[in-house]
Amino acid sequence: MSFQAPQGDLSVLAGSANPQLADAIARELGLTLTPTETHTFSDGNVMVRVLENVRGRDCYIIQGVHHPVNENFMELLFWIDALKRASAQSVTAVIPYFSYAKGDKKDEPRVSIRARVCADAIQEAGADRCLMMDLHSPQIQGFFQIPVDHLYGRYVLAAHIRSLEIPDLVICSPDVGFAKGASAFAKLLGVPVVIGNKERTDHTESAEVLEVIGEVKDRNVVIVDDFTISGGTLISMAELLIARGAKEVYAAVSHAAMTPSTGGKLEKSPIKKLFTSDTIEPLPVDSCSKLEVVSVAPVFAAAIRSIHERTSVSMLFDE
Repeated sequence: MSFQAPQGDLSVLAGSANPQLADAIARELGLTLTPTETHTFSDGNVMVRVLENVRGRDCYIIQGVHHPVNENFMELLFWIDALKRASAQSVTAVIPYFSYAKGDKKDEPRVSIRARVCADAIQEAGADRCLMMDLHSPQIQGFFQIPVDHLYGRYVLAAHIRSLEIPDLVICSPDVGFAKGASAFAKLLGVPVVIGNKERTDHTESAEVLEVIGEVKDRNVVIVDDFTISGGTLISMAELLIARGAKEVYAAVSHAAMTPSTGGKLEKSPIKKLFTSDTIEPLPVDSCSKLEVVSVAPVFAAAIRSIHERTSVSMLFDE
């Protein structure tokens, strides 16, 4: 049975970055994906085309900005433009992982605030709204002049962890910067939280974990963060936790933006399991036995349904 609302037809479209997640979201909504085509010419130019009439429809284009980041971002802009030129009633950019969110400030001389540049480009392309999950810095919503709905992956990750019934559980933030997110995670599970002290001195994507604030001896610990790339912070934190007497160490991140070498590092690390979502495709599940993926398609589908019906998205996360 297809999903309908008084506002008119709802179209969900998949860019090339998240085809599996887009299909899962459409199925949650009782829809089939609106057919699309992406073609890359021999010189590297990309053409996108909507293969069905979307005039007057509320369109949701699902296209993450993960590796290859710049290609995926440009494709997102082309999709927005194509839908506006096809007379869509509204265009919502559904960006499961917005990697340029890390460029949220001018903390060094003569650098670009990359997230702001991207926000300007998305708006100029014609997007009416954005739907994102676990921005590295939530204040990035203020870079946009259009509505931005911010979703949280911790709800599905926490539910999955709760189902495992891990005893003597403690949630750990790898640094002070994610302490608020870790506290919210711990609140969902009804367990204590501890905080690591991390120092980053350059742009090599490595960090030194100096100490952990809180008691972890004889406890099972889940390290939580918004994303991981090299796995360095998670692994260093896990090693420190084991040294401080923790029994088993797990990790949970919303976005596993893993490099080809990350899986091998995780396999050799003290981390028993890394729980993550399906915001990034593809994930190296075949080469990393410790990776456990939990789908966030129901969360995105619920948010899209809420936006389309003009109801409150924030009520989906009422704690």
